[in-house]
Amino acid sequence: MARTPSTMLELGTPAPDFRLPDFNGKQVALSDFTRERALLVMFICNHCPFVKHVRHELARLRRDYRPEDVAIVAINPNDIVAYPADNAEAMAREAREFGYTFPYLLDEAQQVAKAYRAACTPDIYLFGPDRRLVYRGQLDDSRPGNDVPVTGRDLRAAIDAVIASAPVPSDQRPSIGCNIKWKPGNEPEYYGRI
Repeated sequence: MARTPSTMLELGTPAPDFRLPDFNGKQVALSDFTRERALLVMFICNHCPFVKHVRHELARLRRDYRPEDVAIVAINPNDIVAYPADNAEAMAREAREFGYTFPYLLDEAQQVAKAYRAACTPDIYLFGPDRRLVYRGQLDDSRPGNDVPVTGRDLRAAIDAVIASAPVPSDQRPSIGCNIKWKPGNEPEYYGRI
């Protein structure tokens, strides 16, 4: 199991734009999320052991926070030809089975992942009301096999701060996960420097 850290995109970065289809083909765009206090963008996939380890917590986040407080979007950036377990049909099954009630989008061209400088799954980005980055990094300290319970502690502290109009904790640790499965020749320039 490869362990790839997130790139830790610079805080204050505006949310990169996106317009992507969900697993049913419905287009979802950044501009669809303008009223919520926070926007959570997560790069995930179906087959990664790190995502499998936290997927119940990802679904629980949507249940625990009011939609007007936090918009949640998940994006699958993996090469679905080389990794068919991450294709649209498998995404639909994953969403049904694990209760993803947030949009789960497919970044088939991998351009959105590059715009966010995403490196791994899960890779997590939280934007404030002005859609500038206030948190990026790990969900919590739990990893497959380390016996630390999955709580979402780090991300939840950041979300709670945004909702309360308080400073987001500055101690932000990189997410660790499987590397994004880039299409051959499509690796971003930052890929080899992570």
